Amino acid sequence: MDQPLLLSSFIEHAAENHGDVEVVAREIEGDLHRYGYRDAQRRMKRLARALIRMGVTPGTPVASMAWNTHRHFEMFYGVTGMGAVLHTINPRLFAEQLVYIINHAEDRMLFVDALTLPIVEAFAERIPTVTRIVVLAARERMPATRLPGVLCYEELLAAEDDRDWEWPVFDEHSASTICFTSGTTGNPKGVVYSHRAAFLQTLLAGSFEFFPGHAAGQLEVMMPMAPMFHGNAWNMPFVAPYTGSKLVLPGRNYEPDKLYELFDGERVTITAGVPSFWLILLDWMQRNGKKLPYLRQTLSSGTAPPRSMIETLARDYGVDYTQAWGMTEALMGSSASQQPGTDHESFEQRVNRRLASGRAVAGVKLKVVDEEGRTLPRDGESVGHLRVKGPWIASEYLKMGPGSATDADGWLVTGDMAVIDPQGHLTLTDRSKDVIKSGGEWISSVQLENAAIGHPAVLQAAVIAIAHPKWQERPLLLVMRKAGAQVSAAELMEHLSDKVAKWWLPDAIEFVDQLPMTATGKVHKLTLRQTYKDYHVKPEGQTR
Repeated sequence: MDQPLLLSSFIEHAAENHGDVEVVAREIEGDLHRYGYRDAQRRMKRLARALIRMGVTPGTPVASMAWNTHRHFEMFYGVTGMGAVLHTINPRLFAEQLVYIINHAEDRMLFVDALTLPIVEAFAERIPTVTRIVVLAARERMPATRLPGVLCYEELLAAEDDRDWEWPVFDEHSASTICFTSGTTGNPKGVVYSHRAAFLQTLLAGSFEFFPGHAAGQLEVMMPMAPMFHGNAWNMPFVAPYTGSKLVLPGRNYEPDKLYELFDGERVTITAGVPSFWLILLDWMQRNGKKLPYLRQTLSSGTAPPRSMIETLARDYGVDYTQAWGMTEALMGSSASQQPGTDHESFEQRVNRRLASGRAVAGVKLKVVDEEGRTLPRDGESVGHLRVKGPWIASEYLKMGPGSATDADGWLVTGDMAVIDPQGHLTLTDRSKDVIKSGGEWISSVQLENAAIGHPAVLQAAVIAIAHPKWQERPLLLVMRKAGAQVSAAELMEHLSDKVAKWWLPDAIEFVDQLPMTATGKVHKLTLRQTYKDYHVKPEGQTR
């Protein structure tokens, strides 16, 4: 019974029991690569043996700065399976942040692709722990570089053979992957996942708690729009082999036409990604008259979705938009399921439930607390600071010591504001740093943004606090229109007037061509607050 829970067992299971099920990945150059789990497993073992040959030992940090390709997928098993630690790096971070996290993690090897190699070239001399750089490419597609000693991934694998080789067995509490936070309020912080934690998360994600509607014998086709450096692509590189699902990886090209080509051509049934993907993709599909005949579910997290988007996906495309709460420190923090016994509810009631950020899941405890740390009731109304604990929730940050991520009682400090109802439904109201406190009362920027996005001319919206001489803070609404659409500030204010409390209405509306985005696909409100820090509106006529 006492066998360690190791990630290598997922790919072994896939190779032995559904080895011909495909992995389809878009190469950096744009073409598609196809192979089955059995062939993928052979290459993963070659990678593991190549790492051992080059002196990589258990516990060694091996970094990747790459997009969603089949070679990057192979690292999730080749590195972790031999006992090393895969550190997935977000190439969208600033150079100073990248240098910091590579040095902080003390990465010994760095795997890149043709698009991320130039990023590394700019600071390679500032990452002294990295002794080898490998490009995830075949020899004929190796990019030119000024860096000395760069290795070719396919040549590393070719130097190994396919002889029978067993994955090593070790302590399940050993580190498997490292993922750093996006660093929007300072240096990014490292979160280390153990094999045990990632294994348990995968078992949970493979259940109907997360993916309802599966029929026996049906081939699910999973495509993570979430990048692999974003919370292990929400564990889909582990979930797909475990469940026998076809895995589709979109590479680097996230243009809506290229994503749609994969959705339609590969018959994707399940996808996952932040709402900003869908805002752009839906706008493109509506303008081009496209449908989604195969997709049945999309899993979302990170930012609250607009109600109008959930309704459009369900009514016009037959896609069930499900939501769960999670963060780098707490993957699978809640479940995407609805309360049992609610399947008879009306369309409007079902949408209301989908607006919640998931529901409490077995093994994870959720609570909200007030400013003094006192637990608030689970009544669906009391807004407080979200706290969470569980067997796969981070207890500390890399090299920052016990308690660096938790409060005095061991609960993860999430930075989110939320309410919890008696049935365990979790609804985020804001990030603690984004909530607007006007005259002592809280205004949810999330709810105001979603009301604005409900207007047919609005593509994206962001609400930030601006200073006010009487009320301390008031909301400023920043709006990005859809291509070719027109709407005035007065028309948008009229649209909002019956959707939020009168005193929530923004003091001003500004239209912008673009909104700054974080490295994980969310609006970068820190940049907006800095840009508009001196913004003033006249106080006359303001409502409360």
